[in-house]
Amino acid sequence: MTYALHIAHLYGNLMNTYGDLGNILVLRYYAQQIGVDITSEIISIGQDFDDQKFDFVLFGGGQDFEQEIVSVDIQEKKAALTAFIENDGPVLAICGGFQLLGQYYIGANGKRIEGIGALPHYTESQVNSRFIGDIEIQNEETGEIYKGFENHNGVTWLGENERPLGKVLSGHGNNNQDGSEGAIYKNTFCSYFHGPVLARNHNLAKRILITALKRKYPDQAADIDQIAHWDDDAIAGF
Repeated sequence: MTYALHIAHLYGNLMNTYGDLGNILVLRYYAQQIGVDITSEIISIGQDFDDQKFDFVLFGGGQDFEQEIVSVDIQEKKAALTAFIENDGPVLAICGGFQLLGQYYIGANGKRIEGIGALPHYTESQVNSRFIGDIEIQNEETGEIYKGFENHNGVTWLGENERPLGKVLSGHGNNNQDGSEGAIYKNTFCSYFHGPVLARNHNLAKRILITALKRKYPDQAADIDQIAHWDDDAIAGF
């Protein structure tokens, strides 16, 4: 059987400040190792998001200026995106994307930028300060260690039914107070890790890829487990 996944890169022409496109390239690389075909398209301003068309959504980060623009347009996509998330659609949301899936974000200038409230978290702003530097976290469910680089003014507080992507081992995380970094809700994964987070965190990339495959092909879950084996020696050089 041939397996294929279609990815929506949400606002990929606006919310790609730190090279978030690299996450799609990483997923495509891993998919090729196990014979899975991946295609992608940008869904941006004025375009509908069809929650039945896509198997995975990437929502990257951007500056406050881009977030203000996206904040207005994404309200038209709110119902479809929320339905995708509630129906266990896999999502990776980075920084600004993380913030806009929540209730709201207070920008550095004090302006409230509305999210879509698909997830219950909200984000406040620091005064003349940012969380910047290398960060390391541990996922408390799998024990996996994830590493990245954070650079954000936002201070995010998780809500009901959200759990952190990981517990902060070093760095600041969502708010530098409760030890949380990122969020997980159903099959939605959020993080402040900038750049192609999946390139540095192979286990998370594999987890997302397998999740997307099993959701699209539930009757082939056992077969997917059989093919989901990678040559770690070859991948180590990626």
